[in-house]
Amino acid sequence: MARVPSAVVAATGLVGGYGVARWTKRRELGGAVLAVAGAAAAQQWRARAGGKAAGALSAAYLAAFAGSHPLAKKVGAWPSVLGVAGAVALASWAVADRKA
Repeated sequence: MARVPSAVVAATGLVGGYGVARWTKRRELGGAVLAVAGAAAAQQWRARAGGKAAGALSAAYLAAFAGSHPLAKKVGAWPSVLGVAGAVALASWAVADRKA
């Protein structure tokens, strides 16, 4: 089975979490998607780059989620979510996926 890069898992969690919350109008479902993808990405980060890197990338993932809210007021919801997802994906690739 092909390995899914952690950058894809993390970005999908941010975009998918927002999409699910928006389309179902149930924020808790979006939060569940966000949490499951974040946990999966964190496991990959720990395995590929170690605990410190996993902690830093997990903090970036949570900061991206939190930061997307005020950013959305300036640029719109989807551009904000896509922007922070791209930033987290880039960081994830640089720290954990590039070495593989």
